[in-house]
Amino acid sequence: MLDLVFESATVIDGTGNAPRTADVGVQDGIIREVGRVDGAAHRRIDASGAWLTPGFIDLHTHYDGQASWDETFSPSVQHGVTTLLFGNCGVGFAPLAPGDRNRAIEGLISLMEGVEDIPGAALVEGVRFDWQSFPEYLDALERIPHTLDFLAQVPHDPLRMAVMGDRAQAQEAATAADIAAMQQLLREALAAGAAGFSTGRTDNHRTTAGVPTPAADATAAELAGLAQVFRDRPRGVLQLVSDFDLLHGPERFDAEFDLVELLARQSDRPLSMTWLQRDPGGAQWQAIRARTDAAVAAGLPLWLQTAPRGIGVILGLDTSFHPLMGHPGYVEVAHLPLAERAAALRDPLRKARILAEQPGRMSGDGTPIPPIVDLMLARVDLLSGRMFPMEAGYEPTLAQSFLARARSRGCGALEAIYDHLSANDGSNLIHFPIFNFNDGSLEVVREMLGHPRALYGLSDGGAHVGTLCDASTTTFMLAHWCRDRSTGRLAPETAVEMLTHRNARHLGLTDRGLIAPGLRADLNLIDPLRLACGTPRLVHDLPAGGKRLLQIGEGYLGTWVAGEAVALEGTVQEARPGRLVRLR
Repeated sequence: MLDLVFESATVIDGTGNAPRTADVGVQDGIIREVGRVDGAAHRRIDASGAWLTPGFIDLHTHYDGQASWDETFSPSVQHGVTTLLFGNCGVGFAPLAPGDRNRAIEGLISLMEGVEDIPGAALVEGVRFDWQSFPEYLDALERIPHTLDFLAQVPHDPLRMAVMGDRAQAQEAATAADIAAMQQLLREALAAGAAGFSTGRTDNHRTTAGVPTPAADATAAELAGLAQVFRDRPRGVLQLVSDFDLLHGPERFDAEFDLVELLARQSDRPLSMTWLQRDPGGAQWQAIRARTDAAVAAGLPLWLQTAPRGIGVILGLDTSFHPLMGHPGYVEVAHLPLAERAAALRDPLRKARILAEQPGRMSGDGTPIPPIVDLMLARVDLLSGRMFPMEAGYEPTLAQSFLARARSRGCGALEAIYDHLSANDGSNLIHFPIFNFNDGSLEVVREMLGHPRALYGLSDGGAHVGTLCDASTTTFMLAHWCRDRSTGRLAPETAVEMLTHRNARHLGLTDRGLIAPGLRADLNLIDPLRLACGTPRLVHDLPAGGKRLLQIGEGYLGTWVAGEAVALEGTVQEARPGRLVRLR
């Protein structure tokens, strides 16, 4: 007898083929039948009019710490994700450096708090740190029940810190002995089932002390040495985030991309990199595409992690950043509870004072705040043309910007933003897309999504909790690109293939990503008319009362992992079928 049958579902099976109406039968966590299923079943669900898809696979999350205190992987579980990968961008919590354990832990927390905007107090209280080595880290996470399946990569920064100690933080070049020691630790982690290796090379990533991450300027010799560990291994991936130095000239860009090719060539394993269009920054995305196409034609396994919407931040009085934060008149009331702060800001004298002030510098040594924040504070009038009320959505028109709002009112842009943030109880939010939102649209993103080497990624689930909630991008991909956009839509089967089978292939997972007999019953049942990201809201549900922005997906009738319901109508269930997936 079957455990579960979905009757008359619109099956979008992950292959990229057109949807079809079919029944799907599940037994013992495995899909047994697809077509007409007449056999007896413990439960039958009328899925008429609903999409039945494979569970989504998210390649780019930062649940490295949250996985040790949160069994649910919220909010990814509420956006159709059934398998996720963390340990991205070179940051994570294992291995620990030998010697002073507390100092090693403090170093990794400073790194993760600074780079990924996760409250340090939450990490101190929540992360168990009942491990030393990376294999022990995997064992510790495996002992905890979870809703979703997960994989973990070995991050470059902790690896470097474990071997080089203070020399890693000082950006010293690794010696041959250092590289050999890192190779051995990486080799042990991969043998234990780590999914791969990640590294970060961007100026926007800094520790809480305001200094670059330990591996940001790792040499070609170090990168090549680590990549060589993958030689002759049948599984494992590499991930890299880089600025590509494009703003410094084409020579710097080409030199950085040469390192990407070096990693791919020396490892002979799939390597994915962040694909962005910076504005301003020239045609960065096109330069990356051209070099990638040429490398792939030459046989290198390069892939492009692509976000389905603009990459930016959400601004509000209680979020990590907002346009008033550097003004002395705001700093005086910043300690007040939100509603009282908003009321204080509505005082005409304080308002006039703040609008007349110059903001103080926020970034630099001693703070993790990136330089882009100072740029935002100094150039609000210019940047207000790409700042929008949150309710305008993720592809607003320029007419909805605060610049347009200010012009219609005959006031300055900062005043328009000020009035929005200080209104009512102070909970209004602003959407500020920084990358990929060019010329007032997501047309660049549309071209990116159509590239054959594009991978759905960059959700940053579990990270940047005070500035965004891009774990909702799976939902956005289907709602916006398949239904709501007036032009340039994606076919649902194309979007689902990117969210499922394509990412499964990239990771080398052959047991999921499709709706087919014999594969895992990781499934989403979706009402396509109700599908929505949900409204971002600030909640205080992290350890130590830490806050985060949370969006709960709408339109998910249910999500099943290995045949067990883990979320129904946005509510997480008690089942914990998720497991650590070890790639050996």
